[in-house]
Amino acid sequence: MHAPRATLGSLITGLCAGATALALTVGPAQSAPVVGTGTAATPAVQPAAPQSGKAAGLTASYTVGTPANISSSCAGQNAETIQAVDPAANAVYDVWIGCKGIGFAGSLNGGATFGTPLTLPGSTGQNGARTWDPAITVAPNGTIYAAFMVTRAGETFPVVDASTDHGASFKTVGSITPPDANNWGDRVFIAAGPDGALYLTWDYGPSAAAVTTVCPPSGSCAFATGDLNAVFQKSTDGGRTWSAMSHISPGYPNSGADSAPIIVEPDGSLDVVYQGYTVTDIPTDKLTVAHTYATRSTDGGATWTAPVRVGPDAGTMNATEWWIDGAEALGPDGTLYTTWDTQGANTDTGWLSYSRDHGATWSAPVQVPTDTLNVPHVMQVVAGPPGIAYVGWLASSDPRGYAQYLRTFSTTQGWLSAPVQVSRGFGATSVWPGDTFGFSALTPTRLVLAWGSAVAPTATKDDIWAATVGVTLS
Repeated sequence: MHAPRATLGSLITGLCAGATALALTVGPAQSAPVVGTGTAATPAVQPAAPQSGKAAGLTASYTVGTPANISSSCAGQNAETIQAVDPAANAVYDVWIGCKGIGFAGSLNGGATFGTPLTLPGSTGQNGARTWDPAITVAPNGTIYAAFMVTRAGETFPVVDASTDHGASFKTVGSITPPDANNWGDRVFIAAGPDGALYLTWDYGPSAAAVTTVCPPSGSCAFATGDLNAVFQKSTDGGRTWSAMSHISPGYPNSGADSAPIIVEPDGSLDVVYQGYTVTDIPTDKLTVAHTYATRSTDGGATWTAPVRVGPDAGTMNATEWWIDGAEALGPDGTLYTTWDTQGANTDTGWLSYSRDHGATWSAPVQVPTDTLNVPHVMQVVAGPPGIAYVGWLASSDPRGYAQYLRTFSTTQGWLSAPVQVSRGFGATSVWPGDTFGFSALTPTRLVLAWGSAVAPTATKDDIWAATVGVTLS
C-alpha cells in the first residue's frame, strides 16, 4: 500500500521504448457472465464485453515515443509519480517523491520534452517533517494543484500547493488540520470540479499508534492493523480553507478503508472507488482481506451512496499488498472504468470493470495482464473515445524484472490488442518502483505515461521516465 518508509529504499530499473508501431489482435473469446440483480454485498453486474474484437475487425496499434528521464537533475532516489494533463494547453504535469521532497516537472508540448524539475514548497522536510504520496490535478482555468502528505510534530495531514503559471512556480495555498492529535494519515487524492471547486480524499485514522505495518525490503508498506478510513474534504477558495472532514467509507473509525481516488463528473457529481478491508478483532482492528468498492455523491460530498462491491467473485486483496490499488476513469459517454488487482494462493491478477449507470452496477471483471504470477501488478486506467479504455500496469511478470505495459479495451468488442511493453528494458525487482505511475490522455488517442525506474548503469539510482503513446483504432 502506501505507508511512508524512513527512506525510499531501493527502486526499480525500467528502460523505456523507442518509437515503434504495433498492430495486435486478441485471442479467442471467453464466455459471457451471468447477469442478475443484487445488493451492495452481492451487486448486479452488467454484461461483460466479448473478449475478442477480431470478428468485427477493430484493432489497436501503438506508436511509442522515445522516453525521457525527467528527473535526471534530481540527486537521490525518485519514485511514485502521479500525472495530470491540461489538453487546452497541450500540457503534461508529473509529481513524484524525490528532489529532496516532492518533485515536479512539466511539459508544454504534449510530453515531447519536460522542463527542469523543481521541488514543491513545503515538501523539503523542514522542522523534521516527512513528505510522501503526491497527487495532482488541473482546474478549468489552468491552475495546477499538487497535494502531498506531511507528518510534522505528531500530526499527519495533506498540504496543497498551487501554480498559476503552468508549473513555472508554486506556492503553498493551504493545509488540512487533523481533528485528532497524534493521528494517522496516508495517500491523498485531489480533483477539480467544473466550477473550480477542489475535492480531496485521504486515508485517516484517529490514532497513529493503532496502525501497524508490514514493510517488505523492495516495496512500500502494507497495513496489518489499525483504524483506516477513507475521508473527504472540499475547498471553494482555491485550497486555502477546507470543509470539515466527512467519511466516505461507512463504519468510522474502523471502516478498514484506504486509497480512494475521486472523479468529478461534468454535472459536479462525485465518483469514488476505494479499497475496503474486512476488520476483525476490534480491539486491535486486524485487517484481513479487501474488496474494491464504488460510491457516489450528487450533493457535493455531503452524502454518499451505499458502497457497491465491484467484482465480488474476482477474489480479494491481501493485507501484505504494498502498492496503491484501485484506479478510476470517466469516459466521454459517461462510462466509468475501474482497475485493481487481487491476490490468491501464489497468484496476482489484474482486473478491469466498467459501469454504464454511474456506478450502481458493474460489469463482470475482465482479466487485464495475461499472466497471474505472484508479483505486483500496479494498475491504472484512462478513458479514450466512447466505449474505449486504456489500461496500463507496472509489473515484474517477466523474469528480467519490472516493465511498463499498456492494452486497449472496448466495452462492445473486448480487448483490441495484446499487451504492449512501453518500457524498453526491465527494472531490478530489488529496487522499489513506487506505489503508482503516471497515466493520462491528452486526446482520445494520445497517451502519456511516466514511471519510476533505476536505469543501468546506475541500477540503484531511481529516476522518473516519461513516454508518449499514439493509439490508432482501426
